Amino acid sequence: MNGNQPTQDKKKSAPADFTEDQLSRYARHILLPEVGGKGQARLQGASVLVIGAGGLGSPVLLYLAAAGVGRIGIIDDDAVDLSNLQRQIIHATPDIGRPKTDSAREALAALNPDVRVEAHHKRLTAENAIDIIAGYDLVADGSDNFATRYLVNDACHLEGKPLISAAILRFDAQITTFKSYLGDGHPCYRCIFPEPPREGLVPSCAEAGVFGAVAGVAGTLQATEIIKELLGIGDGLSGRLMLYDALGATFQTIDVKADPACPLCGESPRWHDLAHHREGET
Repeated sequence: MNGNQPTQDKKKSAPADFTEDQLSRYARHILLPEVGGKGQARLQGASVLVIGAGGLGSPVLLYLAAAGVGRIGIIDDDAVDLSNLQRQIIHATPDIGRPKTDSAREALAALNPDVRVEAHHKRLTAENAIDIIAGYDLVADGSDNFATRYLVNDACHLEGKPLISAAILRFDAQITTFKSYLGDGHPCYRCIFPEPPREGLVPSCAEAGVFGAVAGVAGTLQATEIIKELLGIGDGLSGRLMLYDALGATFQTIDVKADPACPLCGESPRWHDLAHHREGET
């Protein structure tokens, strides 16, 4: 076989404005018929907001940058702590005490200088969620608390943004996609979890622990679904919830349905807090 054949093939399928370095960097993507040069160019023109630069956000951010997603936003108001390093692989020991957004931005710049990284060193709130989320094509939720998950879900529904969500605890993980703004049976987070659990009922990772590599599995699956959504390939997880049990070494995918009584996306929506905020800004 001609040793130059793969290079010739990728050049034929890639847009003419790709540099030689980009052809080499993204060669294994460009060779995939499902991606090709057009798909790689689409990734370069895409934007993703990642909520949280922690255990889930770390692999998500790294794989999005490696894939060449052109603009990546990071929102996190926390600083790197020694206890984070067991699973938050985007940070290193010298980063302890630094804002996670700064540490993550430097790691992504070192991995792929083609990528534009926007750091939002703040907490996502009802006051800023709409404005921040509106600026991106897709949102990845790697937050570690229920209040933020509901907030992100609501803002993405109101702004018509795909949401790839994941959560982890101990040895377990769950991953799904929300596109409730499409209607037609696409559920939102509130359809599956109408109300947050009573305080103290579900422990946090800080209270119950988390197996570090589980964050890597869940975050990598999350990144995979994000890239698929950006490319428009394969079967997505909207309407399906993927469950991973590390101790049992099993994956399970269950169907989830939209709730007609959902206060956000149901037949008679009555969730107005974020909508009122958005109207006040326009």
